Amino acid sequence: MATEHDSLDGFIGDFIRRQPMFFVATAAADGLVNVSPKGGAGTLVVLDDRRVAYLDLTGSGSETIAHVRALNRITLMWCAFDGPPMIARIHGTAEVITRDSDAWGEMAALFPDLPGARAIVVVTADRISDSCGMSVPEMTYERDREQLNRWARGKGPDGLRDYWQRKNATSLDGLPALAPHERV
Repeated sequence: MATEHDSLDGFIGDFIRRQPMFFVATAAADGLVNVSPKGGAGTLVVLDDRRVAYLDLTGSGSETIAHVRALNRITLMWCAFDGPPMIARIHGTAEVITRDSDAWGEMAALFPDLPGARAIVVVTADRISDSCGMSVPEMTYERDREQLNRWARGKGPDGLRDYWQRKNATSLDGLPALAPHERV
C-alpha cells in the first residue's frame, strides 16, 4: 500500500537524492508508452518541496521531450537497490528547458557540465508517494558509466547538433521533440 506525501521534504527527498538511478515514464495521447532509465552523479536535484529537475542527456531517442511537449504527463520512480526496501514515485507535469531557453543558464548551473546535455526536465509533483519495494532485488552500485560522455565529447557541438536533427527531432511516433534551432 502506497503512502502519499505532501512534499519532498524529509526522508522522501533524502531517499531520492541518494539513489544513483531512476526511471522516467511518459506517454502521449496515442502511441507508445516510454520508460527510460536515468542516472549519473549530480544529474538530478530536488529544487523545492514539490519539484525536481534532471539533466537530460543525448540518447538514442527523445521520447520524454516529445511526450511532455505533447501531453505533459510524467512519472519518475526510484528503487532502493540496497538498504531497506523502498520505491518512491512522483507523478506530475514537466517543463522542458533546452539550451536556447532563457532559463538554461540558471538551471544548468545546478548540474555538472556534461558534453551531451541537451535539456533539463523540471518535474512538478501532483502526487508524491512511496511503497514497500520488497520485491526489488538488492544490487551493488559500482560507478557511473563514462561511455556517453566520451561519445558526446567526440561528436563535438556540430556533431551533436547533427545527431539531434537526425535522431532526436521526433519521437518514435513522429511527435516533435528537439527542433532544429535548439542549440548545443
